[in-house]
Amino acid sequence: MKFLQSLCLALCGLVGASAMAADSVHEFKMKSIDGKEVDLSAYKGKVVLMVNVASQCGLTPQYEQLEALHEKFSDKGLAVLGFPANEFGAQEPGSNAEIKQFCSANYNVTFPMFSKIIVKGEGIHPLYQWLLANADRHDDIEWNFCKFVIGKDGKVLNRFTSKTTPESKELNEAIARAFASN
Repeated sequence: MKFLQSLCLALCGLVGASAMAADSVHEFKMKSIDGKEVDLSAYKGKVVLMVNVASQCGLTPQYEQLEALHEKFSDKGLAVLGFPANEFGAQEPGSNAEIKQFCSANYNVTFPMFSKIIVKGEGIHPLYQWLLANADRHDDIEWNFCKFVIGKDGKVLNRFTSKTTPESKELNEAIARAFASN
């Protein structure tokens, strides 16, 4: 069934060839917010929470909760990864340097942040093409702060809407299940 879903998405032009070929997020290389290449294979064996973020959104205070998750569970193997995006109400207009400064000054963000990417529509980054193709729901990212829980093997386990806060019971239970799995 997954093959047919991927084939349909590819034929519809929603997923690029590079995203289709990947078996896990560990096959992607991204740019950090400082412009350095980061091989996501560095997160093999960790549970990863990927979040598209924005600095001028009503949900921006979720940065504080994301940082709390990072501080609480990073030594246990959780990696929170932030991906700034400007597709929703142009709420992330700044440069990477401005975004980094904002996150540091306002929320003391220490979890890894990446260069701004496109997470919806024309020009969608291959990583987000892959996330959407491999999640339980294949519809577009609905807003800032959509969350993907990635298992230790690099596969998508859960997708949560923007309104699901980082401290929500549902998200924390999904992270706990991911820790418990092989």
